[in-house]
Parts: sequence; C-alpha cells; structure tokens
Amino acid sequence: MTFENKVIWITGASSGIGKGLALELSKQHCKLILSSRHQEQLFSVKKDCKNQENVQVLALDLAHYATMSLVVEKAMQLFGHIDLLINNAGISQRSPIIDTSIEVDKKLMEIDYLGTVALSKALLPYFIKSKTGHFVVVSSLMGKFSSPYRSSYCGAKHALHGFFDTLRMEHEKNHIKVTMICPGFVNTNVARNALTADGSKQGYQDEMTENGLEVTVFVKRMLKAIQKEKFEAYIGKSEVLGVYVKRFFPKLLHKLVLKSKVT
Repeated sequence: MTFENKVIWITGASSGIGKGLALELSKQHCKLILSSRHQEQLFSVKKDCKNQENVQVLALDLAHYATMSLVVEKAMQLFGHIDLLINNAGISQRSPIIDTSIEVDKKLMEIDYLGTVALSKALLPYFIKSKTGHFVVVSSLMGKFSSPYRSSYCGAKHALHGFFDTLRMEHEKNHIKVTMICPGFVNTNVARNALTADGSKQGYQDEMTENGLEVTVFVKRMLKAIQKEKFEAYIGKSEVLGVYVKRFFPKLLHKLVLKSKVT
C-alpha cells in the first residue's frame, strides 16, 4: 500500500512517536488528522509539518471513551472519510504491584485499552460501509511478554492484542486490516510520564529508554510495516528477541528479564 492521498488519523500526535509519525507522513502527500489531549501542542506539531493545508487538529482524550462516537463524527467531517487510524496514544506505568493503587490499574485500562477500543469501534462502521480501512495499534513488546514494575501497562497492552486479533478475524470479509506495532525501547518521554504507585508521574528518564531507538528511526520502520500490512511488527534493539524467547523458552526469558537492568 501507499500513503499517497490517504486520510490518516493519528492519536497521541502531540509528542514522541505520534509527533514523529505526523512529521514524516506530512511529506508523503496524504491528509492528516492529529489528536491528543494537548491542543496547543498539536498546533505546534502542525506548524512543523509539510503541506499544512492537509493537516487538521482534533482534540481527544481517550479517558472519555463514552464520547468516541461524537469524536469520530467530527473527524469524518474534516476530510469526508478516513482510511487509516493509528492508535498511538497511551500512558505507561512504573511501580511494584504490591504498592500500586487499583486506581492506577483502572486508569491504564481506561486509557490504553478501553479508550483505544472505543475509538476503533466507533470508526468501525464507517470502515465496514466503505469496505476498506486499516487499524494500526501501537502496543508494546510488553504486550507480548512482561517485565517487573509494569503490571498495569502489560495488562492493558496484552488486552489490546486479544481484542484486535479478534477484530482482524471478524472483519477480514470487510477488507479491514489490523497491524499491531510492538515497540521496544524508544527515546521518548514515555518513562518520564509513566504513572507511579499513587498515580503521580515518574518524572525522570530511565537508562534503557534513553538508549533506545531514536524516534525518526523507529517511525521509518513502523511505516514500512504498515505499508506491508503486517499483522505484527516488533521494532527495537536486542529486546525484540524476548518475543521469540518467550514463545519457545518462557522460563529462560523469566530468568533473563530478572537479571537485566530493566527497572
């Protein structure tokens, strides 16, 4: 597939991977809808995009998942249709299970899982009617295997795979595609913004994230995976091997993760 002349909706577009996607895709003669909670930052991203006349901003908070039908109606009015939804928005978490408030678990599920699912379900009837459409979901390697201090995050990301694998099966007859993108460590602010045990932000970068892939490198690999219409793509450095070790040697992965510097 090609991105040319496509209408692409990106959530979490105000920073990190979402911003990187917006900047790269704006060079490829497509139309973009940029969404996140931070409207001012979205307009700043738009100013940095090429072909700004083809970029629209639509504020969106995934925590308000009951309103997604209205949000989709607004999005459809911007360019008349949508070809591809990139579900990129979300938050992370860093805290031991024993200390983590259930409210933190709830918030991760509401934003990373329910918000993403609600938005996609609201758009699904339009994809079915047009007999085409592509859902791209930015999950994580933590959606394939787990790591200490990320219990809420891992739970939400694992849930996304269960839901979207089903959606792919049910709607193959409608020519609807699903691509799950599983990043490893990418040098963004995801660790700084991760929620801790009481729901406050961690506020600092960790070594593994800082040494991860640069956003520009990650985005180019991600877009190639979307163009190839892959079911899943694992994008990172050596941490990607964890997917295959988990599949064939789960006890070995358990030991390796415990010995690693992941915190």
